[in-house]
Amino acid sequence: MKRLFHFAYLQAISCLFPVMIFAALAISKVVSLPYLHRYDFILLLCLIAQMLMLYLRLETKAELKVLCLFHLIGLCLEIYKVHMGSWSYPEEAYTKVFGVPIYSGFMYASVASYIYQAFSRLHVHVISWPHPFFSIGISMCIYLNFFTHHWIYDLRWWLTLFLVVVFRRTAVSFQVGASTFYMPLVVSFLLIGFFIWIAENVTTFLGAWQYPNQQQAWSLVHLGKISSWFLLVVISIVLVIEQRKQKSVQPM
Repeated sequence: MKRLFHFAYLQAISCLFPVMIFAALAISKVVSLPYLHRYDFILLLCLIAQMLMLYLRLETKAELKVLCLFHLIGLCLEIYKVHMGSWSYPEEAYTKVFGVPIYSGFMYASVASYIYQAFSRLHVHVISWPHPFFSIGISMCIYLNFFTHHWIYDLRWWLTLFLVVVFRRTAVSFQVGASTFYMPLVVSFLLIGFFIWIAENVTTFLGAWQYPNQQQAWSLVHLGKISSWFLLVVISIVLVIEQRKQKSVQPM
């Protein structure tokens, strides 16, 4: 039981940046600044949070570069999805790009931030990482499918099957106190995706964005979104590991 609480504590502090974003969403619901729209206020708070993470040396400059890449990847996906009507940002803002507030990219970057923090605090090591051709290749296919499934067949379940094959031998080891534990990496993908789905329910409740069925009143995000987050987590973890694999990956 003591190890379980210690594990929960390490997970909680690894979520520092996502928690800061939740706080920004909550604060902006009850506090407003003159001449500044809510989405712009959230962006300002997110920028302050990011600078604090760097100033306190909770993130390195090299990690920040990957987070910026995630911000861009997420923003491009958001612009496309909003254009296709998957969800919307109904409020006004000065910092909107094609109908999407710039702060939205921070929500994607926060996932990568969590992964970096968890790697450091839990002393995570990856065992039997596949060749970059397969790991990066499957990530690119997953990302493209988020765009193409609107006008051709949705390949997510085929990609999931291929994903299981590619990472069938891959596992992560992590430390909680003096104990070392192991978990198949695919299980990690699923667990992180599930908790992001829970976080998504919180963020939509706080008005970060709206799905079509939430325009009149908030409702639970569809369970099917877990599969989307499961696949998106793959992109996050692959980019993080490829950036730091010299330190964290054991050879096959």
